[in-house]
Amino acid sequence: MKKMNVCVVGTGYVGLVTGTCLAESGHRVVCVDSDIRKINMLEKGKIPIYEPGLDKLVLKNKKAGRLFFTRRIAEGIMHDGHHADVAFIAVGTPPRSDGSADLSFVEKVAEEIAQAITQYTVIVEKSTVPVETGEWIAKTAARFVRKNVEFDVASNPEFLREGSAVTDFLKPDRIVIGTSSERAAKVMNDVYAPLKSPILFTDTKSSELIKHASNSFLAAKISFINAVSALCERTGANIEDVSRGMGMDKRIGASFLKAGIGFGGFCFPKDLEAFYWIARKKGYDFDLLRNVKEINEDQKMWTVHKAEEELWNLGGKTVAVLGLAFKPDTDDMRFAPSIDIIKSLHERHAIIRACDPIAQENAKELLKGYDVTFCKNVYDTVKDADCIMLLTEWDEFKNMDLKKVLKLMRHPIMLDGRNVFSPEQMRKLGFIYKSVGRP
Repeated sequence: MKKMNVCVVGTGYVGLVTGTCLAESGHRVVCVDSDIRKINMLEKGKIPIYEPGLDKLVLKNKKAGRLFFTRRIAEGIMHDGHHADVAFIAVGTPPRSDGSADLSFVEKVAEEIAQAITQYTVIVEKSTVPVETGEWIAKTAARFVRKNVEFDVASNPEFLREGSAVTDFLKPDRIVIGTSSERAAKVMNDVYAPLKSPILFTDTKSSELIKHASNSFLAAKISFINAVSALCERTGANIEDVSRGMGMDKRIGASFLKAGIGFGGFCFPKDLEAFYWIARKKGYDFDLLRNVKEINEDQKMWTVHKAEEELWNLGGKTVAVLGLAFKPDTDDMRFAPSIDIIKSLHERHAIIRACDPIAQENAKELLKGYDVTFCKNVYDTVKDADCIMLLTEWDEFKNMDLKKVLKLMRHPIMLDGRNVFSPEQMRKLGFIYKSVGRP
């Protein structure tokens, strides 16, 4: 294996996982972030995000002398006498109001990398970016790079799932690399050689489109099965049987066919909007993507509508919200369905109590002004509640003492937005139990 010198700019979910896992693969990695708070935490072996297993790898590779942190890109490029072979751009690309991606951070980083390099370097867009961004990075770098210093630009989209990002990186289904340069392709092949995973080499534009197309397709699968679940509720069919029957077809596959209250997180909503915006910009009205988004927005309100069916007016009624993060094993609250649900409950003047084992502090910041009482545990949350809304399938909720929960509630109504429990068993216990697409 050839040991590479790697610079990763950005220490969010993508950048920190990328840098740490490349160090775990044996490379020498310097992670850069302008946020001094993050760098100070990382220097002490603490991580600013919640991602299972990542903290141990950070400590391990820091001690092994393979992982370093700094605030300055120039120090990331030339660190302790080692010049970076590869510089990954892994900064945020937040959505604008029209759905397009704000690429100002990417541009600024590309400029600083170009100013810092003194020998051939591959500049890699790791952030999720719209097609043709690679061309802009190349143009920007060409304006600022020193005379006679060569570089190439490559696209290397990430396919990491929050909660399993370390495993996803170290054992990927595929690695996608977009570049028209054989020299850059060889360097990138050396970077990923330790993973012994399939590598797909494409042109840069195809690589950029693969990421948006993949996430949009998965979002479409989720919205499709949620639309089918609505039909199941109207006919008495069981969405789990329907999903199972569909998923057994190898052409369809079982993944992402689980009905619930819709998708959230930063990737799917943002990438769906960006892909739709790209298509419109190029003169193609990708109506399917708009419908996927509309179905998802409607699905978020499933628990609110079910609560009104059972309790009539929600004003003055106590609603226990179990789960705030958009999925288990993460503290990420970005675009979480719980946010819109709680805001809707607030508009209806409900009394809202909530808990989440990991995401609670992030939720407090996002839900300021919405009169939410955050509780320490499940049982404090459900005490005297008129109904429970189960929004995230944490193990803590799957394993709660249901008999104790039943005794603590004012009314035994549970609205299971993630189909965690068996309808038959819940009703046998005495719950008025509603789940998505199941009789």
